Amino acid sequence: MRISKIVLKNWRNFRSAEVELGDRVFLVGPNASGKSNVLDAIRFLRDVAKAGGGLQPALAGRGGLSKVRCLAARKDPDVEIDVTLTDGDGGEDWRYAIGITQGVRGHRQPYIRYEKVWRGEKQILNRPDSQDQKDDERKTQTHLEQISANTNFRAIAKFFESIRYLHLVPQLLKHADYYQGSGTVEDPYGRNFLEMIAKTPEKTRRSRLKKIEAALRHAVPQLRALTDTKDEAGVPHLEAIYEHWRPNAGRQREDQFSDGTIRLIGLFWSLLDGDAPLLLEEPELSLHSSIVAKLPGLFHKLGRRKKRQLIVSTHSWDLLSEKGIGGEEVVILQPDKNGAKAVLASSISEVGDLLDADLSIADAVLPRTAPEQISLFDLAV
Repeated sequence: MRISKIVLKNWRNFRSAEVELGDRVFLVGPNASGKSNVLDAIRFLRDVAKAGGGLQPALAGRGGLSKVRCLAARKDPDVEIDVTLTDGDGGEDWRYAIGITQGVRGHRQPYIRYEKVWRGEKQILNRPDSQDQKDDERKTQTHLEQISANTNFRAIAKFFESIRYLHLVPQLLKHADYYQGSGTVEDPYGRNFLEMIAKTPEKTRRSRLKKIEAALRHAVPQLRALTDTKDEAGVPHLEAIYEHWRPNAGRQREDQFSDGTIRLIGLFWSLLDGDAPLLLEEPELSLHSSIVAKLPGLFHKLGRRKKRQLIVSTHSWDLLSEKGIGGEEVVILQPDKNGAKAVLASSISEVGDLLDADLSIADAVLPRTAPEQISLFDLAV
């Protein structure tokens, strides 16, 4: 199953947006255009559906409803997310829609204005129902998050819960002792990445690390081996062996790895970790351009093999220069004073003309995303 369409209303910097999504999606746009916000809308549904999650924690973790509501929202300020899920095996589509509003008195607690589910043409959930009307507290929770209430559409809840997001920050891994606090439960930034690897069943762990090692040998100079280990206190580590004239001098642990090496390991691990939809935020960071240019092909191969949807935000010319990327795979985000807009690159005739002339998506799209006044960019000194 994959997300084939997402409709946003008053979400972050989107007053209204409708985005068609394929098996491989590239979100492209200038800074502050909403690339991360599209990914976060999908993560929000995951946070509502996952074990230990729910509507209230998902909103609280984002600073409350007022923080996710579009600043351009006026007469109709409710936040709405509507997604269509396509069954790749030819089954009927699912559709889940939620509208979130806020109380006008007291603590102004957020609650659902509506929650709806369709399977094919048949609607199987339509809230608020008669019980909700008698008890407003019921509207502070979704049926999506309740096992006792989502029996007829649990497939949606399981799908949302399976979604993975990774934006690994190397410093959190290399210098974990400097960063205190519990962090987020899902750990999208990699602080507990080593613990996650250590908890993976040994056979699976060894297999993945061997595949990652084989790939790294072609990308990281002199790297010869990669394995996981534990120190005297039982703390998990990654250890790499590099070619060196002194036998033991070539051993390094993750705190000595380059940022690019760590990000590659995190990227490869996430790509090998299951077949659930994967959200990747700027995977090109810290990587050499020659490596970045190989990523789209890798995404395509693994996506097809695992039937896995990948949604990627990027600014990278090198990544988007892959000639195999079609206009229907690229969503262009365009800032506007009334909220950002989202359009498929394939819907823009000028982009299509450039692609027909054998230019890449990078050539056809990235110049359109440059800030209008970038020629005046300077810093007075």
